[in-house]
Amino acid sequence: MPNSLDQTHNWPETGREWIERLVAFDTTSAYSNLELIDYVQSYLESLGAVCRRASNPGDGDKKANLFATIGPDIEGGVVLSGHSDVVPVASQVWKSDPFEVTERDGRLYGRGTADMKSFIAIALAMAPKFIAGGLKRPIHYAISYDEEVGCTGVHSMIENVVKDVPRPAAVIIGEPTSMQIVNAHKGIQAFETVIHGKAAHSSQPHRAANAIAAMVRIANFLTTLADDKRKNGPHNPDFEPPYTTFNLGRIEGGTALNIVAQDCNLVWEFRPLPEDDPSEILERLESFVNSEVLPELQLNAPEATIATHPISRVPSVRPEESGVAEALARLLTGRNDTKAVSYGTEGGIFQDAGLSTIVCGPGSIDQAHQSDEFIDLEQVEICEAFMEKLAHWATRDIQSL
Repeated sequence: MPNSLDQTHNWPETGREWIERLVAFDTTSAYSNLELIDYVQSYLESLGAVCRRASNPGDGDKKANLFATIGPDIEGGVVLSGHSDVVPVASQVWKSDPFEVTERDGRLYGRGTADMKSFIAIALAMAPKFIAGGLKRPIHYAISYDEEVGCTGVHSMIENVVKDVPRPAAVIIGEPTSMQIVNAHKGIQAFETVIHGKAAHSSQPHRAANAIAAMVRIANFLTTLADDKRKNGPHNPDFEPPYTTFNLGRIEGGTALNIVAQDCNLVWEFRPLPEDDPSEILERLESFVNSEVLPELQLNAPEATIATHPISRVPSVRPEESGVAEALARLLTGRNDTKAVSYGTEGGIFQDAGLSTIVCGPGSIDQAHQSDEFIDLEQVEICEAFMEKLAHWATRDIQSL
């Protein structure tokens, strides 16, 4: 772990040095991210940045978002956005310390190198150059928490940005896309379904309400919904797979073989295409539960209940007609092509707040969440060139994009 802030005057300078520094903070989602936030805030404030923190209720003593602005206090700036948290390394076998960057064969290995501390690091390394060029438009740094557990942390920061910050022109989410421009991704809708039935001796099932048996029916119905989406759509060939998908993630229930199960929980999700309607899926599930599963469960146990609770909602990113963020990304990357992906990001939350948003960052999603996670040094160099072009764009006289 990094030392305390008494040595923060020796700031990293290069993108590589910043990657090493940020990876050294163990910001696994279950832990605090405040040491990293303190460090980055101190650095940016030493450069004259205006920094704002935001946390969701109950999180402030352990976690924080950081929104920092360099340059003029005007509309039209660019938000460079990334999450500070990483997924666990528990049960993974690594060839080197996951929280110490190791270079091998043109790659930097370490937890978060791809997902997604390298983007944040390269952006931080560019801050002195942004400032030295004389910014005509502000550059905003948005560093969030708890992205990896459902994009739950970023909401308070976005609310503050919409309320208190001159409106940015574009948001760039630096998730690993191999520096390709992603203008669409699926959403994530995650739920826990909880059934409370009635226990009895297994020889007396007619006196009981079996929660596991009821949950099996619900799980089968969700599988049927998944098959329906696969066969009947909607379909979008830009995605792989090109339809809304479902996953039954975890099921728990029962206490013993000779006891009719009183309780059962199912954690599940679906990932809708941008053009699919999540409410229609939930309405179909609710109709099935209320018309078929619950009445049967309550025959022997009128007190039996079935409830489905949302865990997280990550909205999809949708292509924007004449989107400023996409146009800027095309300018900075020199690319005219775009793609869609099936994983989720915080981009849809920014977009739902009315901010033009694109996803574009270094590294490959194929390395994310894996043991021996890495980023190719070539990707670091491409992202650095991207930031150099952003510096040129942000320091020229404002006319149009």
